[in-house]
Amino acid sequence: MNMRISDEVDLESDVRINKSLIDVKSLTRRFDKSIAVDDVNFSIRQGEICAFLGPNGAGKTTIIKMLTGLISPTSGQISYQGKNYDPGQISLKKMIGVVPQHNNLDKELSLAENLYVHGLLYKMRGKQLNQAIVDSLEFAGLTEHKDRPAGKLSGGMKRKLVIVRALMHNPKILFLDEPTVGLDPLARRKMLSFLTKINRERECTIFLTTHYIEEAEKLSDRVIFIDQGKIIVEGTSQGLKKHIGRFVLDIEKEELEQEFFADRERAQARLMKLGNIPVSIRETTLEDVFVHITGTRLNSYV
Repeated sequence: MNMRISDEVDLESDVRINKSLIDVKSLTRRFDKSIAVDDVNFSIRQGEICAFLGPNGAGKTTIIKMLTGLISPTSGQISYQGKNYDPGQISLKKMIGVVPQHNNLDKELSLAENLYVHGLLYKMRGKQLNQAIVDSLEFAGLTEHKDRPAGKLSGGMKRKLVIVRALMHNPKILFLDEPTVGLDPLARRKMLSFLTKINRERECTIFLTTHYIEEAEKLSDRVIFIDQGKIIVEGTSQGLKKHIGRFVLDIEKEELEQEFFADRERAQARLMKLGNIPVSIRETTLEDVFVHITGTRLNSYV
């Protein structure tokens, strides 16, 4: 099943998000007898922030590895701006910036030296490379730390350095695998603001995987739910929540029961009929959407 749910705001009408950058058709990846990714179809639009949301082991990282050429699909097609993706084609590789799940900085090198080495790998030289280093450090707010060993940075600062390193060659799309994993709540909030800044100021499309509900809800133009290697539903955060009801009653019986309503007034009317049963009203979350569709909580996997 691959169900698409739209909100009142059509992404196609957004000036920033008006073309398909990547198209994925019937993408499948097998490892021996197990299927990690099972016949998925989706598109990533130019200029959007799109989140793949699902539990650990759902296939999110495997999809990123295929989209960035680290592993080959068992079957299916990946195209960038209408051209079949060939990992050996330099022009296509330059379109992509990749931020791995774990920081892979050289801890002994300074911030500037880490960026310098990365720039050389992308054949940047001379004034172009030096300016890219200056601009990257300034953009991340790390200029005053440029000579400091990367290993002595805080977790949030290391993550920022890894991200701006991936932006040095001005890619059209930035892939991030669990960008805030291991960060404390304050650092996570700052990281979400930083990613929004990249999307707006660098005009860079962002595709991220996460199992943090609030991350997808706050950051993304569009969310794609994936579970057990299959895409189960996609749409805007508001559209997905509206589909099942904007308000939910948590009814505390022997097992928690939930009922969804289009507006608070209907939820309140239902509450009044439940008598002395413990019950609360709240706004629907993307976690509720996932539970409603799959019958399982995201957090039960992680």
